[in-house]
Amino acid sequence: MDTEKLSFEEAYKQLTELVKKMESGEMPLADSVAAYEQGIKLKAYCEQLLKEAELKIETLKVTTPNEQ
Repeated sequence: MDTEKLSFEEAYKQLTELVKKMESGEMPLADSVAAYEQGIKLKAYCEQLLKEAELKIETLKVTTPNEQ
C-alpha cells in the first residue's frame, strides 16, 4: 500500500482499523506482525502530515500581522 497517496483522514482510518483488528486477538501471528508493520508506517505518515500542517500554521502566524 502506498501511504503517500492517502489523505490524513484515510491513513488515520486505516490505522484505527488495524488497531481494532489486532486488539481483537483473532488475527494469526503472521498477519498481526504484518499489520503492526503497516501500522508503524501509517503512524509515521500521519505524524509527518501533522508536523507539516503545524509548520504551515506557525508560518502563517509569523507572516500574518496581528490584528487588534
